[in-house]
Amino acid sequence: MPRRILSLIALIALVALPLSTAGAQQRTLNEELVGTWTLVSTEDTAANGTKRQPWGVNPKGIHFFDAGGRYATVGGNSNRPKFKSASQPTTEELAAATRDYYGNFGTWSVNEADKTLTRHYESALRTNNEGENVKETISMAGDELTLTRPVANGNRISVYRRAK
Repeated sequence: MPRRILSLIALIALVALPLSTAGAQQRTLNEELVGTWTLVSTEDTAANGTKRQPWGVNPKGIHFFDAGGRYATVGGNSNRPKFKSASQPTTEELAAATRDYYGNFGTWSVNEADKTLTRHYESALRTNNEGENVKETISMAGDELTLTRPVANGNRISVYRRAK
């Protein structure tokens, strides 16, 4: 009799293990976003079909999402001109450098039902953005994250890859 009970317990364990593992693999968008993401591309698409790359053809950027609901992001055009004098850039050089660059940090949350990310800017390179909430649609495929948000006359589509 004890041998039958042990066999039954082993059978139940074998059946239950795949079921519990499958359930554990179903992660929420919130859980999937946590980590470090590197920028692959950003493109603004206007309603009339015109497209532009606000950070150039080979942008550099990074996006951090932590499990506590904090984020930080920086990036920009990888072809920004160097200052003529590293110790004393001119006002024009500083303006050009920041025009093709972005950075902000704050809090983030996900609406699982409509697959959107909302970031609240606590601080930003462009100070007028501070205090704003930015809502973006999330699309994920493997280690690729696409964020789409409305901009003047169209959408901005940014593609990130999970950092390894």
